[in-house]
Amino acid sequence: MENEKGTDDRGRFGNVFAGARIRTYAQRGVLPPRIGIIGYGAGNIQSICNALSVLGADAVPVGEPSAAGALDGMVLPGVGAFPSAMRHLRRSGMADVLTRAATGKGVPVLGICLGMQLLSESSDEFEPTEGLGLVRGRTTRMACATLPLPHVGWNNVEILGESPMYAGIPQDTHFYFDHSYAVARDEAVTTGVAVYDTPFAASLCDGHVWGTQFHPEKSQLWGLKLLRNFLDLVVRARDTC
Repeated sequence: MENEKGTDDRGRFGNVFAGARIRTYAQRGVLPPRIGIIGYGAGNIQSICNALSVLGADAVPVGEPSAAGALDGMVLPGVGAFPSAMRHLRRSGMADVLTRAATGKGVPVLGICLGMQLLSESSDEFEPTEGLGLVRGRTTRMACATLPLPHVGWNNVEILGESPMYAGIPQDTHFYFDHSYAVARDEAVTTGVAVYDTPFAASLCDGHVWGTQFHPEKSQLWGLKLLRNFLDLVVRARDTC
């Protein structure tokens, strides 16, 4: 992604988004990464498919293990409730696919909103439920004494350290949130913090397992930049195997 408003080099640059021309992987001479968008019977996954396609990835919906072969990376999108999402992932066999891919094959995984929460060890939403356990910590209802839940809208994120997920993204950038639960903050993996009455983990990074409590696909240019950073991680992991 480059801010090239003045250039007309259409042979080098592809899609235009929010004033920035975005070079796709094919235009850079790189094999487009194949990303599986994991479905679990809740919500519309088209927005994340569209965002990844704009960036030049080959984004494909995946709902069962037989369709999960030859993926370079996986995105676990986030709409719905933790217990029903985990039941669907376990019944479909996709929970095992995600776990084997992330822990055994080193396939990069990005969890978004509920998807980030599903990466955790457990949740108390409606009923105690085990998660995928790809990151330490529990998912609990946010402790808001003065503000209403859900937390919906734009909020700035304090970036912690120099995580690759925020490469090229300014400190205190605003992203779009829509949630009532959050993963407990673990200093070892928390890469971004936002405040809604009290501070909460806005993002995490544990090696090649990433999570964002916000929706990068709904967060305009900087959300796309974060998704591009994830795709770059996917390409590096694939091309060094």
